[in-house]
Amino acid sequence: MIRTPLRPLARILKARDQGQNPDAIEAENIRLRHEDDRDRDRTRAEGRLLVMGIAFFCAFVVIGARMGTLAGSVPEEPTAQASGSPIVGQRADIIDRNGRVLATNLDTHSLYAQIPDMIDPQKAATDLAAIFPELDAEELLEDFTGQRRFLWIRREISPEQMQAVHDIGDPGLLFGPREMRLYPNGSVAAHILGGATYGREGVNSAEVVGVAGVEKYFDDFLRDPANEGAPLELSIDLTVQAASERVLQGGMMLMSAKGASSVLMDVHTGEIVSMVSLPDFDPNNRPRVLTAADGAGDQSDSPLFNRAVQGVYELGSVFKIFATAQGMELGLINANTMINTRGPLEWGRFRIRDFHDYGAELTATDVIVKSSNIGTARIAMMIGAERQRDFLEALGFLEATPVEMVEAPTGRPLLPPNWSEISTMTISYGHGLSSSPVHLATAYSSLLNGGYRVEPTLIRQDGPQHGERIVSESVSAAARNMLRAVVDRGTASFGDVAGYEVGGKTGTADKPRPSGGYYDDRTIATFASVFPASDPQYVLIVTLDEPSVDALGEERRTAGWTAVPVAAEMIRRVAPLLGMRPDVETSTPTGVTLTSN
Repeated sequence: MIRTPLRPLARILKARDQGQNPDAIEAENIRLRHEDDRDRDRTRAEGRLLVMGIAFFCAFVVIGARMGTLAGSVPEEPTAQASGSPIVGQRADIIDRNGRVLATNLDTHSLYAQIPDMIDPQKAATDLAAIFPELDAEELLEDFTGQRRFLWIRREISPEQMQAVHDIGDPGLLFGPREMRLYPNGSVAAHILGGATYGREGVNSAEVVGVAGVEKYFDDFLRDPANEGAPLELSIDLTVQAASERVLQGGMMLMSAKGASSVLMDVHTGEIVSMVSLPDFDPNNRPRVLTAADGAGDQSDSPLFNRAVQGVYELGSVFKIFATAQGMELGLINANTMINTRGPLEWGRFRIRDFHDYGAELTATDVIVKSSNIGTARIAMMIGAERQRDFLEALGFLEATPVEMVEAPTGRPLLPPNWSEISTMTISYGHGLSSSPVHLATAYSSLLNGGYRVEPTLIRQDGPQHGERIVSESVSAAARNMLRAVVDRGTASFGDVAGYEVGGKTGTADKPRPSGGYYDDRTIATFASVFPASDPQYVLIVTLDEPSVDALGEERRTAGWTAVPVAAEMIRRVAPLLGMRPDVETSTPTGVTLTSN
């Protein structure tokens, strides 16, 4: 900015020459400068007033619009907002392979008390105890009149209970929106689903978290908003699961067993179509874990215990087919090789005997059909400990099952500390190695589906899921023929189901004592079956814990009398549900000539 001098030299000199007063020039310049400053300040002030006027106008417009919005909305009480990450209450559904709902969410409400807002604590406590019998009026009154400011009363209430609490009319009793996990089929597939509970809770929402089974294993998937509510689709068939549970429950009661389990698996995909463990529970009202105070020395007595996955047992003679199949795969024997069954077979201080005397020798097929311990042990001696261990490892017997349940790692097989020659012999007929029914179903599927390894899964698969080859197609077919012969003329004759060509192997193992040795009158009875034997589609494992039945004037505990009839009835019930049509042979009439008109 260039400022004009107050006493310009040229004008001063000119004024002196004309006899004028130079001070008048300075005064005039000062006046002009003051007028310029005045005009500039006025313009600046007017601009500021304009900006302030616009700002005040906008503020009044916003406040007026907000007041209009509040006047036209439903009145609500302000709620306090807590800092931290928001509570995600949404949880995806779980469905079976056909889209039927196994687990879903139900909108409900919670009930809580803002104690400082309560008007009549005495009446509220009395009325709440009348609505909810499990609540104690005196304890409620003590909480309402104490130092507490907030109290959860019920995490979930029904619409009828909500209306009854509303009728109390106390402003301190408030309701919060809530989602609860609902299992519409009750105890069906309880051990698979597991159950859920509440995690973080607020008055306006609560997160639902899994506590066991697939609910716990897939907890992150079920709670992930990125999935946009897509359901978790299991391999389970709800109708097959329900029918299996009903048959197994009836069989367990008929055979006086303390527990039972079954696994139905697709031999080509490893999909578990049904898995049952009894006794079971209702996941809508999941029981608590048994403790020593409950007098429970064994957690396997709890209904929460999943016998199909967590229960590891010596499963007995169902293992014999593995030794025979490995012997055939190694070229040591074939189905007609004669095996020395003269007994007892002695190894040091141990003696291996058969249930009956089968003579001096049997074919490899008849070793399976007659269930000869001696014959199987001799085949195992030909195989050797190292090769037997490698074969069983390939079938999945040396590790916990990879099935998608949090309980699966606890079902790790129990192996001998020293895999000696005697261990090789006893393991060949199912003693000395403890495994779960899911392990057995996986191994049978891998052996009988053509010889390809499959992995057990609870997630629906698309098409066969064949892994590495375990045995050749010819050995797999020979093993199926042997198992079919067991049902035709062996220890599993009660397992024949017309039209479904059932093959299988029985196994009866004495239960070990906690202090060592084995019980004389307690067994684990197992029937491992495949159907149809000529074109296998499914493997079914049925296991009964301490079964006993009176038949032909005697008390029977072997699998042929206990587990086999239960498995046969289960196949008879579920095979049509699986879409399998019975293949019934029709006889051609004799002495009749068919002609046409």
